Amino acid sequence: MTRQATASSEPVAPAEAAAADATRPIVRARGLAKQYGDFTALDHVDFDVAPGRILGVIGANGAGKTTLLNAILGLIPHEGELTVFGRDPARERAALMRDVCFIADVATLPKWMTAAQVFDYVEGVHPGFDRTVALDFLSRTSVPLSKKIKKLSKGMTTQLHLSIVMAIDARLLVLDEPTLGLDILFRKQFYRSLLEEYFDDSRTIIVTTHQVEEIEHILTDVMFIRDGRIVLEAETEALETRFAQVSVDACHADALRDLGPLYESGSLGRKTFVFDGADRAALQRFAPPQRMSLADIFVATMQDAPKGDSQ
Repeated sequence: MTRQATASSEPVAPAEAAAADATRPIVRARGLAKQYGDFTALDHVDFDVAPGRILGVIGANGAGKTTLLNAILGLIPHEGELTVFGRDPARERAALMRDVCFIADVATLPKWMTAAQVFDYVEGVHPGFDRTVALDFLSRTSVPLSKKIKKLSKGMTTQLHLSIVMAIDARLLVLDEPTLGLDILFRKQFYRSLLEEYFDDSRTIIVTTHQVEEIEHILTDVMFIRDGRIVLEAETEALETRFAQVSVDACHADALRDLGPLYESGSLGRKTFVFDGADRAALQRFAPPQRMSLADIFVATMQDAPKGDSQ
C-alpha cells in the first residue's frame, strides 16, 4: 500500500471535520428541475446555500419559489441532484426534519387545538422541542394558551407558529411568505424576533416574500428567480457596488446607451438607466450614480432587455 493510500484511510481530526462542516453547503442543487405537465416550475437550476446565511428567494407569482422550497423540504419529486445537510430530502425526510423547521404563508397548525395542546403535541413528537422557550416567547405576545387556534387571528397564529420554531433547535428555517396578510407591526415584530432570538452563525434561513423592502436589511444573500430560472444570485453586500442608477436629460441618452445599460425608463424629459457592473468613472461623467434598493434591482433585473422610450 502506498503512503498516499495510507494517508487517505486515516480518520479526519475532529477540528478538521468541524472546519469542513462549517464550509460545506447546507443546500446543494445541481440541475434541479420540476415539470407540471407543460409548465416548467424549475428549469435545471444550480445553487448552494452556505451555513449561517439568510437567503431571500425573490420572484413573481409562479416564478418557482414555492416549488424550490418544496423540493428542499422533500415534499415533491424532482429531477436533478439535491442535498440538504448532505441528505436526499425526498428519501430521508424524516431524519432531515430534525434539523429543519418550516413556516408557510398559511400556518398549518390544527385549528381544533388550543395553543397549550399544540405544545403538548410537539413536545411528544419532536425531541428537540423546549417547552420553556416556547412559553417564554409566547408570554411576550397576546396569544392565550387556552384559546383554540381557529379563534385566533392570523397574526396570533403566526406568533404561535414562531414560538414553536424558536423552541426547536433547528439548523435550517424555511419561510414561504411567512408574513403574508399580516399588518406592518406583526411583520416587523416577526423579523425582529428572528434576528434577535433565533438566528446565529450556526443557523441558516431561506425566506420567500413579496415584501422585499421589509426584509432587505436582514438578508445576507439574494436569489432572483423568473420562469423557473435563477436570474441573479449574489451576496447583498456586493449589490451596492455592482448595480448603479443614473438619471440624465434625454439629450444624453444615446451616450449612456452605448455603455450597455441593463434597464431604461423615461419620464418628463429625463432618462433613467440601470447598470450592472459598469465603470463608475464613466457613469460619473454624466451624473452621480445613485444607490439602488433591492426592490429597484429586482425590477431592473427581471426585464428581458433595456426598456423605455428610445425615440
